[in-house]
Amino acid sequence: MAGKERLGVGLIGTGFMGRAHSNAFRQVGQFFQSPYRLELAAVCSRSADKAAAFAENWGYATHETDWRRMIERADIDIIDIASPNDTHAEIAIAAAKAGKMVLCEKPLGRNTAESRAMTEAVETAGVANMVWYNYRRAPAVTLAKQLIADGGLGRIFHYRAKFLQDWTISPDVPQGGTATWRLDAEVAGSGVTGDLLAHSVDLALWLNGGIDEVSAATETFIKERVHSLTGARTEVKIDDASLVIARFANGALGNFEATRYARGHKALHTFEINGERGSIAWDLHNLHLLEFFDHGDKSGLRGWRTLHITDSDHPYMKNWWVPGLQIGYEHTFIHQVADFLAGLGGSLGGPSEVPTFREALATDLVTEAVLNSAAERRWTKVAAA
Repeated sequence: MAGKERLGVGLIGTGFMGRAHSNAFRQVGQFFQSPYRLELAAVCSRSADKAAAFAENWGYATHETDWRRMIERADIDIIDIASPNDTHAEIAIAAAKAGKMVLCEKPLGRNTAESRAMTEAVETAGVANMVWYNYRRAPAVTLAKQLIADGGLGRIFHYRAKFLQDWTISPDVPQGGTATWRLDAEVAGSGVTGDLLAHSVDLALWLNGGIDEVSAATETFIKERVHSLTGARTEVKIDDASLVIARFANGALGNFEATRYARGHKALHTFEINGERGSIAWDLHNLHLLEFFDHGDKSGLRGWRTLHITDSDHPYMKNWWVPGLQIGYEHTFIHQVADFLAGLGGSLGGPSEVPTFREALATDLVTEAVLNSAAERRWTKVAAA
């Protein structure tokens, strides 16, 4: 790695996403060429013991318990925010003002006011920025993007997506605290709309363009839960399920479903797109496959085909194994880091690779419109990013 420009990474958060990001930082240089060399400079957690253990396991040189100290450090060039949603805005804005590149988990903010402030901060500072909408980087999804861009589906008529889980069905699951902060509106901002639906919306905007208006319904099935921090039974203010009908700017109709109350589903994340010339479908459970229907096929042979996305001419795959050997979930994060570094160009502070904060703001504006539509029981326009 001689001659490569060093970039020091400071990670904030030691949970599931902190592990996924750390794995990507460690692996990217082994499989993708870049003029940059990432060094894991520091990890931050509120718990010194957790920070120390995480640093030792993942190879971070040091650990901190105050993210402000990380932003002050000259050896840290990139601040990566993998902490709960209520911390995103303050950290991102401070990091941008300090001239750091900023990576942030989704959703960008708890609400669009936070998201706009974060976007304005990174753009005013001129720092590279990115939000971890990693499913774009599944090779099959990237291939779907290429097929659509090349006109392979023709005019798009329908976009349908769902993201289903079942982990909050029991009324004994608490809200708040380290493990279940996603059920606490003060920390999360919203429920499945900002957590799961946001992934589906991000893919929809990337693959099919902007959404003009939505009509939505949400539901909170269990109205009260014990709060982990206080022990008191308190009102649940996040949404457990979300159903959305959407009109795209290109005239297509969309429907989206997100829930944590679909028994038997842990992470069923899918989309299907129907166009005048063909259709495509993708399922996270088989993320290396893309289902494709081409109406241009000879009539007697026309039908859905399954594309096994492992060949060297498929997106990203030339950097991995021989054709026929598939990759997995963790590789989507590695691809995102590789694209981010490629987007920097040959010097620090250059334009970052998508999705930027501005694009994540566009997703947050759609989810805000969903929540407003559900509350007001009417079609709602999506504000411009």
